[in-house]
Amino acid sequence: MLRKLLGRAKISKLGITTPEPRPDRHGIAIAAIVRNEARFIGEWARFHHAAGVRHFVIYDDASTDETRAVLQGALPPEALTIIPWAQRLSDIRLGREIHNQVLAYAHAAGNFGSDVRWMAFIDVDEFLIPTAGDDLNAALAPLGDIPNVSLPWHMFGFSGHETTPEGGMLANFTTRARDPMGDAPGLRAFKMLVDPCRLTALRVHSMETEDGQATWNDAGVKSDMSARDKPEFYSTAAVQLNHYYTRSKADLEAKIARGPNLVAKREAYRRKVMRTVNSVEADTVGDTRARDLAARLGITG
Repeated sequence: MLRKLLGRAKISKLGITTPEPRPDRHGIAIAAIVRNEARFIGEWARFHHAAGVRHFVIYDDASTDETRAVLQGALPPEALTIIPWAQRLSDIRLGREIHNQVLAYAHAAGNFGSDVRWMAFIDVDEFLIPTAGDDLNAALAPLGDIPNVSLPWHMFGFSGHETTPEGGMLANFTTRARDPMGDAPGLRAFKMLVDPCRLTALRVHSMETEDGQATWNDAGVKSDMSARDKPEFYSTAAVQLNHYYTRSKADLEAKIARGPNLVAKREAYRRKVMRTVNSVEADTVGDTRARDLAARLGITG
């Protein structure tokens, strides 16, 4: 019975030996796993590069569209590494699937982390928006030597669009869930910026550095990982993390059709996604922070 129960569980947390920092390391890298994101990844890459991201480590999960070509057209060669990442691995003794996204993140930190001060682990529908100026490096500089930052999702919905509008995501999707720390299903979650040379364990939404369960908000306030979902932890003093969860209604259907990174979760995926969509759309507020910054940076869709 125990073996059967363990076989249903996934391996979603990995330990990592911290890479040695290089003396001249600096800047920000993004690690992301992607599949068939040609329609959106160009804007995402150009925006983050213009906002100060130094390097992109992209794990291509068997894309069949022009994702690679779009990335190569959007970024200079020295800023981009694309790695094929179509495997599905498991613990053969118990049949436990290893979370492919977590595996990619661990690979990114271990192999590219020595060169950068910060590494962000985000998806193509997530944008890091500097709020203290227009550059992420300058926005993060006041945080000094802290090892990680937990950034709450700001969940954007349909903004009235049935199909993908002309002009890009940031210009068109400007309505989000009002309360990023709300209790409705699917709203309250975090992604993290970490110092990869102090990273010791990682999952998709929570990563541990040398301080174990300690984490900081982007105002430099320290908390315990278990307490970061309290309202008093919330901050956008340096960076706001926008999650364009649905895009248009047509894009949402395409997202559901692609399915999750974990094969074992495919059947429950639609139910989970639609529960979150309902939470996002229930109480919304306008937010043009990303659109306005994209305009200042000269970024279009």
